[in-house]
Amino acid sequence: MDNLLLFFVALIPVAWLIVSLGVLKIPGQKACPIALALTVVLSILVWKMPVIDGLTAALEGAAMAIWPIFLVIVAAVFTYNLVTHTGGMETIKKMMSSVSTDQRILVLILAWGFGGFLEAIAGFGTAVAIPASILAALGFNPVFAAIICLIANTTPTAFGAIGLPVSTLASVTGLNVNDLSFTIAIQLFVMIVIIPFILVSITGKSVKAIKGVFFITLMAGLSFGLPQIFVAKYLGAELPAIVGSVICMGVVILMAKVFYKDTAAKNVEKIPFKTAVKAWLPFILVFAIIILCSSLFPMINGLLKQVSTTVQIYTGPHGKPMTFYWLATPGTLIIIATYLGGLIQGVKFGAISTILGKTVKQMFKSAITIMSIVALAKVMGYSGMIGVIAQILVLITGDFYPLIAPLIGALGTFVTGSDTSANVLFGGLQVEAANAIGMSPYWLAAANTAGATAGKMISPQSIAVATAATGIIGSEGKILQATLKVCAIYVLIIGLVVYFGAPLMEGLLSTFG
Repeated sequence: MDNLLLFFVALIPVAWLIVSLGVLKIPGQKACPIALALTVVLSILVWKMPVIDGLTAALEGAAMAIWPIFLVIVAAVFTYNLVTHTGGMETIKKMMSSVSTDQRILVLILAWGFGGFLEAIAGFGTAVAIPASILAALGFNPVFAAIICLIANTTPTAFGAIGLPVSTLASVTGLNVNDLSFTIAIQLFVMIVIIPFILVSITGKSVKAIKGVFFITLMAGLSFGLPQIFVAKYLGAELPAIVGSVICMGVVILMAKVFYKDTAAKNVEKIPFKTAVKAWLPFILVFAIIILCSSLFPMINGLLKQVSTTVQIYTGPHGKPMTFYWLATPGTLIIIATYLGGLIQGVKFGAISTILGKTVKQMFKSAITIMSIVALAKVMGYSGMIGVIAQILVLITGDFYPLIAPLIGALGTFVTGSDTSANVLFGGLQVEAANAIGMSPYWLAAANTAGATAGKMISPQSIAVATAATGIIGSEGKILQATLKVCAIYVLIIGLVVYFGAPLMEGLLSTFG
């Protein structure tokens, strides 16, 4: 069978995902296992993969999906659920919305800064649902609130859910997570600066709306993007978006209070410092414990890493033993931090455990989807299916492949609704393509993530969350029409950054690597 025919056969599982999720609207937990079954059958019948190799490749993917990927998802949403249970989320909402009456500044604080924080700490729809509902409650047009939060929830998703998309991409491609995190942060920097200006322009229905808030809008981007680059380089994937969003919120709120005093909200309830700290406590502890247990503190990190199990799952060629770290993994650390935060807040151990149990149940369907997607990607990778797709794409596009690399990532998120799934689905393909054209695999793997952040705003899943949160179910078409234009510009800019920025990145990596 020639390579071109193999190319189209290899695309069958991907085509099924596009049609089933994007057109037929079949739920992910039903469509993805079918895609996995198709992939295993094709790998055995067409690529002549031994049956045991096909099954163990899928098993390895499923194991990776459970630990650490699903663990992080449960941990992140568990923290959010606990803060909601204690009433802390209501306090945080009041703090965020009491700063200014200027809609442009409110959008920068709530949709961009606070939304970025929620994406960083929890992800999975919270970053759209909560800010959109707050904006709607403050009198914003609900359709507008949905659109603005979808556009804001783009660049932060790269390091969302405690860095899950990037750490997963590093796992499935075998790339160093710190170098990959740094590369992604550099690639996204341009869009991190541009997105706040787009948000302000849409809020004021004109580019002229930037007048009067240019400096605070610029700082909203710079204060998010620059710390993210630094943290990504030295701490890896878990904390860049958390640090960036917190500094961004602090800078925008401070500037609003100092330079825009006339827009300050009147007659607002003053929240005592102790109440504010108590509300934020679980998030503060997550942040502190992840840093303490990171490679910044090698003694603690080394001790935790000793609690591990190494096992060989995939039996075929190129198979490597998998190591499961039971303590030195973000999911475990977040769960410990959340328990501590809940106990300090006065929540009983049993009640916290009940919230954890409900969270696992809440995320069960996501577990099936993620296990299927990661298993599918492993089978496609080990069988050679991804290699064939990459080979033909490079053959067609040649040296211009980097221009379309982000588009592939955007397609992945549009279909799956998840940056993590898009990285699992196409991360290996991007690395294969990079090797074929002699480009840094880090640069093109990062391009997949950068493109995936763009696809988030047009994903049917994200739009469904936004419409549900603002009570405008049925307005999906209108919202998609608005976000599609921004997405096209976003992907084009990222494509140009990837195409022209590769030589610059090589220099940066050699200087700071």
